[in-house]
Amino acid sequence: MKKTNINSTSTGCSASLRTVSIIGSGNVATHLALALHNAGITIRQVLSREFDHASLLASRVAAQPIDKITLLDSQSDAYLLAVNDDALYDLALDLHLPDALVVHTSGSTPATVLKPVSHRYGVVWSPQTFVRDLAMDYSRLPLCIEGSNAKVESDIEQLFSSVSNHIYHLDFEQRRWAHLGAVMVSNFGNAINALAQEMTESHGIDFAILRPLAEMTLKKMDYGPLWPQQTGPARRHDQKTLDAQRRLLATDPQLLQLYDMMTEIIQNRGE
Repeated sequence: MKKTNINSTSTGCSASLRTVSIIGSGNVATHLALALHNAGITIRQVLSREFDHASLLASRVAAQPIDKITLLDSQSDAYLLAVNDDALYDLALDLHLPDALVVHTSGSTPATVLKPVSHRYGVVWSPQTFVRDLAMDYSRLPLCIEGSNAKVESDIEQLFSSVSNHIYHLDFEQRRWAHLGAVMVSNFGNAINALAQEMTESHGIDFAILRPLAEMTLKKMDYGPLWPQQTGPARRHDQKTLDAQRRLLATDPQLLQLYDMMTEIIQNRGE
């Protein structure tokens, strides 16, 4: 895996890639459209099946909203397909943009899904959770890229280096593993936090009491490998505490099963 760090003062973009059309209007499409627009890239069109959605995003990036693929022109230098994975395969059958750079944003779909669309295809995917109306510092956004060849990958890097200081070159196999890691860190991590929130609040405890702990746990990433930093009763093999906590969870078999599984993992791997 090769990482490219772009100087944070860089605001330039590739001379040959100055206009982009966005297909999609969800969270990822919204943030990447705003990021490119803020970096000085012209967003020509925003395509969404729902015209209201296309209009809302288009109004924020000075683009033309459209709701039919037949209205998509071929004048943009690049096309960003920020849609769900299943829709990518359908779009690949409907789009024909042989001379344009065509890029999708999926972490788990191969770049080659776009091969029927253009010989210049690739991926830009970020291991980040996007909330539509939550402002982000795009210069810190990790962007994982792949291109159909070295020149295409360089074009993608040049386009998105105007957005972010952190660009990683990952092939499909690496991106699949990175996506799985992102699921574990974000989706699984959030689910466990949500369970802890339900549990504490059901006993009259303000969940905010655990926020500093969550922040410190995240900060451990700055200090090297995580297993040697593992703490808690499972790590200490504090059996009396483990037994007492298991009794607290006796009425919730699913949560007890999770507790036992995590305890076993920590004791087996956290040594």
